[in-house]
Amino acid sequence: MDMRDRLAQRLKEAMRDKDSRRVGTLRLINAALKDQDIALRAENRTVGDAEALAILAKMVKQRRESARAYEEAGRLELAQQELDEISIIEEFLPRKLTDSEVEAAVADAIAQTGATSVSDMGKVMGVLKGRYAGRIDFGAVGPKVKARLG
Repeated sequence: MDMRDRLAQRLKEAMRDKDSRRVGTLRLINAALKDQDIALRAENRTVGDAEALAILAKMVKQRRESARAYEEAGRLELAQQELDEISIIEEFLPRKLTDSEVEAAVADAIAQTGATSVSDMGKVMGVLKGRYAGRIDFGAVGPKVKARLG
């Protein structure tokens, strides 16, 4: 079942359960995907699963930043709303890799590209992004790659 089918099914379930927070979040996801579909209309294509994962990852990142800002401002109820939305969005994202799996992925990417110095970091990151999009926090893995190559 592709992501849009899963999304539609979960939206129906949420509407049936009268879960307004979940319905709202799932509709936000649908709206983001449709916006991107409209942007891609000129190319005669729609958002694929890989692009949808990138959109969802971006939505999670935005909500984390908002939650942090709300917490700093003392608006804990708004921060909690953002965290609730994150948990709903993350249901559609693939499982995150553990630290040991990330280390193994970095070692494998370095071996595959033949990287020997920090100047090869872009090649390694490209391989990681291609294989593990949505499953690795690339902000955190960058310094690990740099440390291995440096």
